[in-house]
Amino acid sequence: MAKKALITGITGQDGSYLSEFLLEKGYEVHGIIRRSSSFNTQRINHLYTDPHKSDARLFLHYGDLTDGTRLREVITKVKPDEVYNLGAQSHVRVSFDQPVYTTQVDAVGTIRLLQAVHDTGMNVRFYQASSSEMFGKAVEVPQKETTPFHPRSPYGCAKVYSFWQTLNYRESYGMFCCNGILFNHESPRRGETFVTRKITRAATRIKEGLQGKLYLGNLDAKRDWGFAADYVEAMWLMLQQDVPDDYIVATGETHSVHEYLELAFDRVKLDWKQYVEIDQRYCRPAEVDLLLGDASKAKRVLGWEPKVSFEELVAIMIDADLELAKKERLIAEHGAFWRN
Repeated sequence: MAKKALITGITGQDGSYLSEFLLEKGYEVHGIIRRSSSFNTQRINHLYTDPHKSDARLFLHYGDLTDGTRLREVITKVKPDEVYNLGAQSHVRVSFDQPVYTTQVDAVGTIRLLQAVHDTGMNVRFYQASSSEMFGKAVEVPQKETTPFHPRSPYGCAKVYSFWQTLNYRESYGMFCCNGILFNHESPRRGETFVTRKITRAATRIKEGLQGKLYLGNLDAKRDWGFAADYVEAMWLMLQQDVPDDYIVATGETHSVHEYLELAFDRVKLDWKQYVEIDQRYCRPAEVDLLLGDASKAKRVLGWEPKVSFEELVAIMIDADLELAKKERLIAEHGAFWRN
């Protein structure tokens, strides 16, 4: 019988790549989605088949990390072997504007899910999506599993809470719970308000004459950027071990927003200095200057290593967004033609 996985945040970047990965492994995949008046399953539509067909292996259930009763109902119904908690309000800058909501979803939501798993008494393996933002004002470089946390945003604080609760359920109840401390990971499926995708969308739209300017915040911030499709493999590997533990997942390289910007615009043969302006609205009240992860434990124990380099990542995202911008331009041109 196929293993069953339950994923919160299945409609997000990581959820979609993890779904693909698990389906390829032969899993039956279940996802929790929030009810919306508009369709929000674009990232997984290519995976979804008619649930009434015998070959269907992807199933979606309405639920929310703010609703513990519903989480328990879904877990009881699905009876998953593995639970991946990827659901979150994941935008760091937005967490300053919505700190209470971010805490309710990212912190309290995690303990609701952990408690729901615990209450069922099922033998479930649990993955918690932790974040490099927990290190914040890092006391050492690179950051390791033993590096103390110093979060610098409501999002980072909420993730620290979730990290310790995951560890607490492991130690208190003997549950198989793992924290994956993932450093920044990007892809063409990244949300367009995140700086990497904001840059690649703008560069390609400017190239196609659809946009004039790009407004950004701190160009000096440095991050350890990897490819999201690489990172979901590490999530899965954590839950295949004999003993639960916590792991950093990173490339071991750090690059500035400025470097990302330059590579992106160079690929479409544009000079970024002509199009980019600094807007203080996009700066954080408390900045995280440098994040760099040491994933040697993941390499040693899990046998995991990143496959896509920083330069390749930028190229992948630019090329995908250039195709999207070309389609947008054609639609705009044909729309103008028909109106005339």
